[in-house]
Amino acid sequence: MGDNWYSPEAATFGDRVAAAREAASMTQVQLAKRLGVKLGTLQGWEDDTAEPRANKLQMLAGLLNVSIMWLLNGEGDGVEGPVEDNAVPVAITDIMREMREMKIQMQQGADRLARLEKKLRLTLKEIEQ
Repeated sequence: MGDNWYSPEAATFGDRVAAAREAASMTQVQLAKRLGVKLGTLQGWEDDTAEPRANKLQMLAGLLNVSIMWLLNGEGDGVEGPVEDNAVPVAITDIMREMREMKIQMQQGADRLARLEKKLRLTLKEIEQ
């Protein structure tokens, strides 16, 4: 993957947060404390189940010494990818990529389901009135 290691095709926002945190030699507990967020909140960001608000995103980039754009899309100032000597076999990389894609699809499905549920509740409320 070389230079594209943290690109949107290869890594998620959470992957980049975790990589930058590790490059800064911080634990999740330490970073959460410095950001003033709960550990579960930071874990949600790294697991791609939640996203920080703009003010926390700015603080996150500053504390990790990376650009906001790099956190969001892998472009700009960020951390270097792993050294090629420790490269992950292609089969594992392919599996991980497929898992990330599936995770994104599941999140999108959950978001769609939540929107439909809200629409159903509003429709039922209108019918009751």
